[in-house]
Amino acid sequence: MTNKLLLNEAEMTFSGLGIAPKLLDVISRLGFKTPTSIQRKAIPAAIEGKDIIGIAQTGTGKTLAFGIPLVQQILSAGIGKGLIILPTRELALQVNEAIQKIGISFGIKTAVLIGGSPIRHQIREISFNPHIIIGTPGRIIDHIGQRTLNLRGVSILVLDEADRMFDMGFAPQIKKILDVVPKNRQTMLFSATMPDGIVKIASYHMKLPVRVEIARSGTMAEKVEHELFVVKKDQKLPLLKKVLRDYKGSVLIFLRVKHSARKICNALRDIGISAAEIHSNRSLNQRKEALEGFKFGRYRVLVATDIASRGIDVKNIELVINFDLPENPEDYVHRIGRTGRAGMSGKAISFAMPDQGDKVRNIEKLTRLYLPISNLPDISARLGQPSNTSDNFSKNNYPSNRRRPMSRSNYGKRRY
Repeated sequence: MTNKLLLNEAEMTFSGLGIAPKLLDVISRLGFKTPTSIQRKAIPAAIEGKDIIGIAQTGTGKTLAFGIPLVQQILSAGIGKGLIILPTRELALQVNEAIQKIGISFGIKTAVLIGGSPIRHQIREISFNPHIIIGTPGRIIDHIGQRTLNLRGVSILVLDEADRMFDMGFAPQIKKILDVVPKNRQTMLFSATMPDGIVKIASYHMKLPVRVEIARSGTMAEKVEHELFVVKKDQKLPLLKKVLRDYKGSVLIFLRVKHSARKICNALRDIGISAAEIHSNRSLNQRKEALEGFKFGRYRVLVATDIASRGIDVKNIELVINFDLPENPEDYVHRIGRTGRAGMSGKAISFAMPDQGDKVRNIEKLTRLYLPISNLPDISARLGQPSNTSDNFSKNNYPSNRRRPMSRSNYGKRRY
């Protein structure tokens, strides 16, 4: 009985995961006491040098799940390099920060290769012979093409947010990188979903990978409450203002396209709500300032597109609003993964237009969640029209009986 209790206690701490004592000391000093599920399951296998496929949402501790084994493997082998590939600049910078925190006392050097940063500065970082290279696919390919980066010494490859990289069209660049890194390497792949492209990578470029799945592919944090409003286009902004008056915490708003971001930010500032925007038209410094300002409370609201949102690692986001429904249901999973993190509760509100029933159904099919429709609050004064417009919605898209939650056995049988 005593031995069983001791084993359970070891499993709930980093000390039971095969991490070297000196690295354990660093982890403890950084304030990490209890590993998350993905860390408990991935770290031991990764330290043994096995290939890993990690299926987990954002906010589950994936960075340490690959960062700790990566640092330990490099330190123990004394040779070889790590290569971490991610979809966006912001995510690359945040992963670099985390790797430096656990590796700096051991002399671990990193180089960050991302767009928006002068390439000559990156060439200088590469010349210092870094142990770990962290970058986006496009910029890594640029360096390979200019022969400023040699990947022959890579012994550990990490693909983080792999599904998102495929969504963003990086599949050709990833294939080129896989063609030039050594075949005899360890590969760790982390993804929230498992589309066909990821399955092919696992089949052709990984060696008997250990699959670590924290939740079924496409699922989200259990403590996130979901709500859906069916609105016309001209009702979206008044409804957004009403929602933001009701929620006083930090709010992340997602748009499908970047062109509306400035208009929404200005409209929110006009009613006294501090807001910043982050999308591909903003410079790297502007995006960093917006993200830092949101993280430390200078801005209560951050307006973002899907492409720019990767790397938004902010605790205690109370609410995520889908001002526009995403094009792909997988993006709903990524968006909502920004709230309800690390066991915290959160809320997700989506605005759907009357002709978007198919999009809602596809989201529900992937996530196996029911998105309950709520009645519109009174926003008629601003619109000059009745606020209860449900009678005008297409019954084919949003039937009157849709409000009743479906059972698992009836899943997929609802009609729009």
